[in-house]
Amino acid sequence: MTQALDICIRGSGIVGQTLALLLARERLRVGLVAPTAAPDRPAAAADVRAYALNARSRQLLDALRCWPDPCHATEVRAMQVKGDAGGDLSFGADLLQVPGLTWIVDVPVLESQLAQAIRFQPQIELLQAPRPAALTVICEGRASSTREELGVDYHTQPYHQHAIAARLQCSVPHGQTARQWFVGGEILAFLPLGGPLGTEVALVWSVQADRAPALLQADPADFCAELEAISGACLGTLTLSSARAAWPLQLACAERWVGRRDGRAWALAGDAAHAVHPLAGQGLNLGLADVATLAEILQKREYWRALGDDKLLRRYERARKAEVLPMSAAMDGLQQLFSLDGSGWQTLRNWGMNGFERSGPLKQWLARRAMGLL
Repeated sequence: MTQALDICIRGSGIVGQTLALLLARERLRVGLVAPTAAPDRPAAAADVRAYALNARSRQLLDALRCWPDPCHATEVRAMQVKGDAGGDLSFGADLLQVPGLTWIVDVPVLESQLAQAIRFQPQIELLQAPRPAALTVICEGRASSTREELGVDYHTQPYHQHAIAARLQCSVPHGQTARQWFVGGEILAFLPLGGPLGTEVALVWSVQADRAPALLQADPADFCAELEAISGACLGTLTLSSARAAWPLQLACAERWVGRRDGRAWALAGDAAHAVHPLAGQGLNLGLADVATLAEILQKREYWRALGDDKLLRRYERARKAEVLPMSAAMDGLQQLFSLDGSGWQTLRNWGMNGFERSGPLKQWLARRAMGLL
């Protein structure tokens, strides 16, 4: 006989898997919708994404025993950010007295760790299709079909940019340093991979939308030559070691994050609720904070409140909007500022970057907040 579910999670990516494990730990019966791919479907290309996860995200995944080994979760000891006219900003773990500024995590490895943990969790049932539950949590990403079915408006602001992702081999070790350049309205980032002595980086390059097709099809040597020119060959000779992937960038936010339909409660989490520009690497951190907050609110609920209680879910919505909306506005402001043409804007933003570099306590406070330590 089919067992009744307490919670049904639609979306089996990192955010959905993490939530399933958190709820199962509280002895809740969880259904995780994870359809099996059709046998005749072509094999998907290798996933070249890598995420920057902060200390709060690491603590969460550590508690679930799903944190990857050091070769697949590279500790970042320093960050260097360069503007388009002499702006220079840097952060160091030693100065901030933290073990690491962030960790660059290989996406396929993290997904595999979570999937393995789920297989050994009897409270989680993998589903081919949704089943009724006291609460449905939608973690399907920004293109969520369930959110559309619920009639929730998803307000989007396209950036007219695409993110290009790939893996690069470098002739010079990365030294556990994450590097970023703002150039001509575009943003280039090299994220260290492979552990402390690694010579591989994950590329995240936010380019104008009309440039993306040509860059995706460019000869690998020409592609790398352009990257070397922008980065000043700081990592020596670059070699493309993976396929290239791209996706459009946007700022997005759902009008409502919780609600009720046909008497059953629902909540949005992760990119199904919000999406930000990747320039500060906060996207997955915000999604993981969503599910950590939701799990905590459900775990600490008054004994007489049901899992789908409206007031309970509004606590979750208020708590998350209080963090996500200011972060979204800050990322949008930075993206817009570095997209403005003209020498005056260029001078202003690089003056601001250099001023922030010398700001002392303010710089340290914002760095700790981004790391999830405040």
